[in-house]
Order: sequence, then C-alpha cells, then structure tokens
Amino acid sequence: MKFTEGYWCTKKEITPLYAAEFADSRIHGDELIIYAPGKHIAGRGDCLNLGMLTICLSSPMEDVIKVSVRHFEGTAYRGPFAGIKETAPHVTIEETEEEIRYQSGRTSAVIDKRPNGWGIRFLDGDRELTNTGFRNMAHMTNRDTGKTYMVEQLAIDVDECIYGLGERYTPFVKNGQMMEMWNEDGGTASEITYKNIPFYITNKGYGVLLDHEGDAAYEIASEKVERLQFSVEGERLDYYVINGSTPKGTISKYTELTGKPALPPAWSFGLWLTTSFTTNYDEETTSGFIQGMADRDIPLHVFHFDCYWMEAYEWCNFTWDPRTFPDPAGMLKRYHDRGLKICVWINPYIGQKSPLFHEGMEHGYLIRKTNGDVWQTDMWQAGMGLVDFTNPDAAAWYQGKLKTLLDMGVDCFKTDFGERVPVKDIAYFDGSDPVKMHNYYTFLYNQTVFQLLEQERGTGEAVLFARSATVGGQQFPAHWGGDCSATYPSMAETIRSGLSLACAGFGFWSHDISGFENTAPADIYKRWCQFGLLSSHSRLHGSSSYRVPWLFDDEACDVLRKFVKLKCTLMPYLYRQAVKAHEEGIPMMRPMFVEFPEDRACEPLDKQYMLGDSLLVAPVFKESGEVEYYLPEGTWVNLLTGKTVAGGRWQKETHDYFSLPLMVRPGSIVAVGQESSRPDYAFAEGVRFLLYLPEDGMTAETGVTDLEGHVVMTAAASRADGTITLRVERTAAAASGGGSADVSADVSADVPADVSAGFTFEVLGDERVEVVVA
Repeated sequence: MKFTEGYWCTKKEITPLYAAEFADSRIHGDELIIYAPGKHIAGRGDCLNLGMLTICLSSPMEDVIKVSVRHFEGTAYRGPFAGIKETAPHVTIEETEEEIRYQSGRTSAVIDKRPNGWGIRFLDGDRELTNTGFRNMAHMTNRDTGKTYMVEQLAIDVDECIYGLGERYTPFVKNGQMMEMWNEDGGTASEITYKNIPFYITNKGYGVLLDHEGDAAYEIASEKVERLQFSVEGERLDYYVINGSTPKGTISKYTELTGKPALPPAWSFGLWLTTSFTTNYDEETTSGFIQGMADRDIPLHVFHFDCYWMEAYEWCNFTWDPRTFPDPAGMLKRYHDRGLKICVWINPYIGQKSPLFHEGMEHGYLIRKTNGDVWQTDMWQAGMGLVDFTNPDAAAWYQGKLKTLLDMGVDCFKTDFGERVPVKDIAYFDGSDPVKMHNYYTFLYNQTVFQLLEQERGTGEAVLFARSATVGGQQFPAHWGGDCSATYPSMAETIRSGLSLACAGFGFWSHDISGFENTAPADIYKRWCQFGLLSSHSRLHGSSSYRVPWLFDDEACDVLRKFVKLKCTLMPYLYRQAVKAHEEGIPMMRPMFVEFPEDRACEPLDKQYMLGDSLLVAPVFKESGEVEYYLPEGTWVNLLTGKTVAGGRWQKETHDYFSLPLMVRPGSIVAVGQESSRPDYAFAEGVRFLLYLPEDGMTAETGVTDLEGHVVMTAAASRADGTITLRVERTAAAASGGGSADVSADVSADVPADVSAGFTFEVLGDERVEVVVA
C-alpha cells in the first residue's frame, strides 16, 4: 500500500507518525525496549500532544533479531501467528553515549541515540545488512476511512536483489514490484498466487520475515526505490531479521524458526498419473491407463483420483461414486497388488448436498458468521461451507472421515484449495482474527491431514499434494504449482514460481506435467516430461483431457519411459538430497544464486536450477530444441551425454527429446542405483559412485541412505599430486556389516586387483579409472 506521493509528500488523506528520534530505553531480561517520538524533542513542551512508537528488540534464536513496533498497545492483537521456535540464545546489550548495540551471535541491531539521528542498523559483524532510519518506520492514519497502518521501510543496497515472498509467477528478482500477501485461486499467469509467504531473502545473505498472517502489502524498490516497504493494518508490526550470512544459510535458519520439511516416503518420488479433472472416467478407464503404462514399459508408482471419484455437488462426502466405482475396496487392492500407491482428491469444503454438511452444521464443525449462521457460498460447490479447523472436534471429525479412506487402501491425499476463505462477519471457534485466518487456514487444513497420515502410516510415510500454503507450510510436503497452461511461457513461469517458493524452504515441489489447462502439443508434452521428472515430485495431470503419453505420440512414450527410469536410477543421489532438505531446510530444487552466491551472473537466473548439490538442470523451452544456459566456473559434464563443457560462461546447445543440459558439478560424487523401475529400493546395493572431473586439491563426499533416511554408506574422494584417494564406508546404521575400504590409485594406474566386488567407484576425468570396492 502506498502512503506517499513522490518522496516528500504524504497522500492528502494520510496522517503519518514517523519514528524520528531516540527518547529513552528499558531493558527487560533479554529484551530491549526503545521509545521513539514523532519529532525532535528540543524541550519539555515538545513532548505534549505528540505520538510515539515503542520498539521492542528480542532474539528467539542466534543471529535472528525480532523487531516489534507498536503504537497503541491497548489495541487487541489477535492471532493466529506464525509458529516461531525459540531457543533462548545468548544476547548482549551494550550502550554508549551515541548508540545501543543489541547483539545475538554475529548479528546486531545498532540504535542511534543522537538527537535528530534516529535509525537502526542491522549488522553481520561489521558488514551492514540493512537499516531503517529517517521517515521509514511509521504509523499511518487514513482520515477518510479511520483505518490505521504500521509501516516499515528497510534499505536496499546498490546491486541488492530481492527474492522470494512465496510462489510467485512474476519476475524472479522482485525489485520494482508491488505485491499483496493474500492467498487466492488464480492460476499461474498473474500477480496473485496460492502460496503467499511474507519472507524474502537477498543476495547479501540475509532475510526478513514479517510475522503477520493477514493482508500485508509490499512495495519493493517501488514507492521508494532505495527501500523495501511492508505495511499491515493495525497498531503493531512484528518482523524478524534473519542472518545466515549466505542465502543458503538464511534459508536453513528460517526453517529452524518456522519448521523443517518432513521427509516424504521414497515411493512418492516416482511417477504419479491422474484421472485429470473434468474428464469422464470410471474403473475401466483407470485400469486401462494403468495397463497401458505397463504395456509400454513405463514405470508407474502412484495413481491419483481427482474430484469425480465422488458424486457431483457433494464435494466432499468422502464416499466413492457407486455408479463409476462400485467396488472401491476391491479396486484399490487390485492396484496395490500391481505395486501402486493410491492418492485421492479432497478439499476443506462441504457442499450442501453432501450428508456431511448437515452433520457438520449440527455439531458446529463449519465456519459460522458473527450472527451464528453457517457461512455458505455457491462458488465451487452449491451451498458449500468450510470446516472450522480451529475447533479441535471439527478437525478430529474431518480426520475420521479420511481415516475410513485410509483403512480402505488410500495412501495419501491431494489437499486442493484452501484459498477461498471468507473474512467478513466471520466468527471462528477459537476467536481467531478472520483476516489473519484467511492465509493461516491452509496451515491448519494441511496440518490436520498430514498429522493423520503420520498417525496412521507412520513418520516418513506421510505425503500430500498441496496447493495453498503460508509460513510454516513447508513442514507438510509436497506442494505443487497450481493451474498452469499447456504453453512454453507457462512452463517458464512454473519454474520461476517454484524457485521463488524454494527461497522459503519448501523442500519438495511439483507441477502439472505438460500444463493443466488445455492440451499441449506433443512437443511441449515431451519437453515438460523432461522437466517434470527432474523435479522432486513428478505428476501427469490435466483439466479436460487425459495425460497418458500415447495420446500425444509414440515418441512421447519413449521420452517419458527414459526419464522415469533415469529418475529411478538417480534415487540414491536424490533421496540423500531429500534427507538434507529435511534435516537442513535447503530445498532439493534451488535457485542458482543460492548455490553460487559469489557468482553475480547467477543472480537473475530463473530458467535453470540446481537439483540438489551436484546436478544443474536447464529445461528446453523451444520446439527447435535450442537452449541457452549459464554454467559457473569449472568443467562440467552432461550426465546424459558425457560431454564436458567449460563453465564461467553462457552455453547455447540444441537437444532432441531424449537429452537436455543435465550437468554435473565439477568434483561431485553422484550415487547411481541399479533399479530403473522403482524409486523405493535398497539404494546401497550395487550402487555406483561416479566421481566427476576431480582436480588436484579437491575433496568430495556423499552418502547413501536407506528408505528411512538413515545414512548407511558414505563415499569420499580426494586428489593430490595426481593421486586420487577413495574411501567407502558402511555406517553403523547399515542393516548388514561391511566395514570400510581405502583405495588409492594414480589416475593412470591399473585398478587394484585385491578389492572384492560390492559397489563401484568410477572416476571420470582426462583418463578413466574404475575401482570396485567391497
């Protein structure tokens, strides 16, 4: 929201109160409270008839500083709030005549005490991250409406780039944009989005989280081009300056604050196929799809039933439509016998025709208006209401309906929607602020379903396919990018949005392969299959047409088969990266600037990404097969073709449908498995460790996990004076013994003959050495 006309003048209806000067301070434990009046105080009379802002500094975690700015503290400040995890770090507060320094770890907030010198600088050691100062921190009153707002403007440095703020389809670098944190169902081609996350990071290596679940507005280098402004309605504004020193460190620390993503089961990384949305289907249709994939030797791992597994007008009644699926339990057993997992579509809405509507209304499980009526709408389902997840009994009721499906054989749920949440004249069971619940509703919705899956299937076996999210939603994977179109521009905006979401620690993300709306030409289908199978999760899904490959052309079957099998063989590498996402909060799919923060050329890149630590993916967006992409320094190897490419420059290549730039980072060890038909297998059995282009002085290491995420084998390599030293160890977590083995060999030497078979270590360089290690 804009409050000014140009730099100096406020809008005519706005009365501003800016923090203008330090007046006093108090210390309460580890909290520092600052009082800042709205003008310079030259004498006692200046204190009268003047507003003042109260600023409280605290630290929930080392290198995180919370700033709470308040005007009228007597005004109710209702939740919900982001679930911040606190660790009680050591804090120091030091004061001189000119400043107060509040410090947590390496990070400090320095308050200027000088007359007319108001400001707070946020520092990493001696390096300034950002600051707030003259005419930045403010309370604004709109005299026409009577509404009040809290505003902050933080400095943007020269060449500083802003990223994140949720799953956004607009340009990747957010400088110059205006945006609103308000979850909406709007597809992937506009400025509105399903997943608004009021957290941004910058290429300076820090981030800022606004702890406000309601309607927050951002002006990023727009209202003031050297400032990033955020504002909220009310009398209080809370934000956190998070300093991880690097983008990757800051994302990790952000997920320490708001929750790490759970580890999805390995089977969920395989290929998902759906019925599509408004298509006609029954058991004969779905069985035909499943058999068609088997006939064409295309591995399939999850089958998803979209909305019309239930009767029309009754979403949700959680009951199979008896006309199209007369024997659901038997059908699910038959599909399980084929090695498939089953997913079904749900949403948090209950249509009036559903028997559950009257049950929920009778027991008070649906969201009500302030007059006591159930809130209803004809949008989506006739007369539908929403489950009130702030009511524990309503959440348990909803879970009970889903448990019946789990007992029948369903394995997971697509938690669709969660954005169309009313705010006017709404009374939640727990008294939550309806405006803040608009975005937070999706957290409770997905948490309710995910917790049930963990209870019923066990930790490590729960997975969703979720569309909406807010702060902390990364804890309940996986998420997909919403309703994209079957075009190359939509494919590009899909990647861009996923990389933007990754900046908030969403570790596992997917999209509708070949687009949701309309039907892609065969060309786009095949290119999107490449991208889709090189994402953490991979799903074929559409709106009004099916997505089985033989409906596009025969070659589409070959392309899909190749990349499904490639992903399965890469699972030892991919699942180790999944475990790291779970433990460290660093997403599997990540922007280039996160992995290469010192390479300025990586800062704007939004059509390529790192898939884990070692693989760079550059999808193709042209029917001609031409692709341009950037490689950081070093000599990279295309995993598919074996071609070496010099980095530190842009590349231009042409690829057929069976290849694309899938580049291995110099000096990486990539673990490759022996199984090409399933994503869930014993990754350590017969694993091949591929060491790419080791240079003198380099070291590399990796690990292989079991299906529970425990590291059962490690591999390390180093090279010095032309000699490569390789070491493979089975860890204490390994199911069987093994011990360890050291192998040293000059690159040109023969393979040692005294090492027994078990797994393979291959060294790819100017010359190739294959070492078999027990």
